[in-house]
Amino acid sequence: MKRGELYRVANPSAKDPKKSRVFVVVSRQVLIDSRFSTVICAPIYSTHDGLSTQVLVGVDEGLRHDSGVHCDELVSLPKSLLTNFVGSLSPQKTEKLNRALSIALDIRDLTEPETRHRLIAER
Repeated sequence: MKRGELYRVANPSAKDPKKSRVFVVVSRQVLIDSRFSTVICAPIYSTHDGLSTQVLVGVDEGLRHDSGVHCDELVSLPKSLLTNFVGSLSPQKTEKLNRALSIALDIRDLTEPETRHRLIAER
């Protein structure tokens, strides 16, 4: 299992009306490779609203049609449920996923000089 891989999960939750849903693994690779039994995933919905916290995916990633990775709805799933491999994100899509996740989680880029200066000033 790798970060950026897509898996179809049957009956993902009691609240989900679909019989199955595709998720993309977003946990860091060190965690995925560890003995932890769960990984963090982002659900993929057939709707893509163009939000900065969504990533457009589709046929190139193994799906039947265009859909959206929704980074505002992260879930922790047991690795044992992630067995039905669908596809993988390209390096370009992974970069878009990283940006969408940092927006969804409000993570500032600490490598940017203006961010470092602002954080120092806030202390």
